[in-house]
Amino acid sequence: MDTFAILGFPLRHSFSKQYFTDKFAEENLDANFLNFELSSIQELPNTLKKYSNLKGFCITIPYKQEVMQFLDEIDPLAKRIGAVNSVQIIRENNEIKMVGYNTDIYGFTESLKVFLAGTKPKALILGTGGVSKAVATGFEEMGIEYQFVSRKASEKCISYKMLTPEIMNKYHLLVNCTPLGTFPKNDTCPDIPYHLLSANHFLYDVVYNPAETLFMKKGKDQGAKIHNGLKMLHLQAERNWAIWNQR
Repeated sequence: MDTFAILGFPLRHSFSKQYFTDKFAEENLDANFLNFELSSIQELPNTLKKYSNLKGFCITIPYKQEVMQFLDEIDPLAKRIGAVNSVQIIRENNEIKMVGYNTDIYGFTESLKVFLAGTKPKALILGTGGVSKAVATGFEEMGIEYQFVSRKASEKCISYKMLTPEIMNKYHLLVNCTPLGTFPKNDTCPDIPYHLLSANHFLYDVVYNPAETLFMKKGKDQGAKIHNGLKMLHLQAERNWAIWNQR
């Protein structure tokens, strides 16, 4: 039986296990999907040794960058992003090769194109983690100007406190790449000036649980268009599946 998995910590609210378990049942596939809920990335090598039929695994918070040290090869796009969220395991002549990819960028850009309906507003990326790197690379591929925003300002990043009316009027697309608002912490959201949002703004939240985060609700109250991360997850999951099964 082929085995697939997701690596992360914690994983109690992970989308992937249920998605692929349902997929295997619907398509009558002899496969199973496991949660590798590891408190340290250093546990990964010993964990992988336990599963001789493992063909691939996806990666979520907080290991999208840390996992790269264990890989034999990294796809050029994933290397450019600086984060890996999908690993294909190739077994040949009793040797194992692990190849890393980034499918976040595919899921994000394809779902964003539909959301924006042909427009290209300037964007604020909220957060600086692994997903934000894929989002930034996606914007570069799409020709969208962007600015990172985080709690602390740096050379390439402004702080939430620096979001003036002028900036909010210049950047009409806001993408939440932080875990703020994720179940069970539904009452949290990025600290942006929501009162400066308008019907001209697009709010995209990579969070998918709950379906409408506080970030999205506050944007909707101001007339902004909103979108969650579920479609992005579906698209990247299918791209993961294609990668794991390619020869």
